[in-house]
Amino acid sequence: MAQPPPELDGLLAFPLTPFTRDLDLDLDAFAETVEGHVAGGAGALFIACGTGEFSALTADEHAALLRRAREVVAGRVPVWAGAGGGAATARAGVLAAQEGNADGVLLLPPYLVSGPPSGLVDHVRYAVRDTGVPVVVYHRSNGAFTPASAVELLDLPSVVGLKDGVGDVELMSRIVTSIRSSGAPRADDFLFFNGLPTAEVSARAYKAIGVPRYSSAVHCFAPRIAVRFHGALAAGDDTVVEALLAGFYLPLVALRDETPGFAVSLVKAAARLRGDRVGGVRPPLVEPGERQIERLERIVQDGHALLAALDGDGARR
Repeated sequence: MAQPPPELDGLLAFPLTPFTRDLDLDLDAFAETVEGHVAGGAGALFIACGTGEFSALTADEHAALLRRAREVVAGRVPVWAGAGGGAATARAGVLAAQEGNADGVLLLPPYLVSGPPSGLVDHVRYAVRDTGVPVVVYHRSNGAFTPASAVELLDLPSVVGLKDGVGDVELMSRIVTSIRSSGAPRADDFLFFNGLPTAEVSARAYKAIGVPRYSSAVHCFAPRIAVRFHGALAAGDDTVVEALLAGFYLPLVALRDETPGFAVSLVKAAARLRGDRVGGVRPPLVEPGERQIERLERIVQDGHALLAALDGDGARR
């Protein structure tokens, strides 16, 4: 039976995938990005997932990113990889991650086609068959589970958790309760994650229903803010949580919501503003406009100034 590492209780970072000016993969810049996450306090890395533009990558690029990430990390934190798409592609991705010695896999929804809840469970079963690498299933879009179908995931030994990208707190509460009360041997150890864009905004609500883990895209460009918020949330420090939400996260989300795809594009733009070599985004994602970049820069500056005021130590990014 697959067992997830305990480090998944820490801050989960999702590295960007750097591209050159011609939008070719830049593995040297990726190595810098990975090292920055580790140095910035990430408890685990999820490479080539949503923030890492999984859908825009070839299988060879994905494998190259996993190899380089493992080389750079050298066992310091777990390295998970994305997989997904149609049934055969998802299965090949899970197998490739296992062969590449990934510590786990985030299984993204099927590509385009939809089916009934039983078909979705079968899709996961097909994708993980003949593998033993730990898998977290992404509950999102056309890959959304019902409470009953989510319980069926407990029958798949390598599936160790569910990540929510739907954003329906009531549904997620019913899923958590259904799994925890199922009486299945793995019910108490099954993991739940908040995978909404800028998950910090909804983190308190999810923590209240038994989903304390979340992915932080902010760690890509403002790791000190991300780490401070994560620590304050875990400690129940509502003063810091509310200050960072009001002074940084909510303005960032308002800007993010202006254009589809900004959950990735804006993150890359913010990373470039601090000097990271991440390049642009592959289509159909688009870059922020000049005025949006100016607003983004002010939001990040204000966030760091707020962090310095909260900590009283002149903290910077």
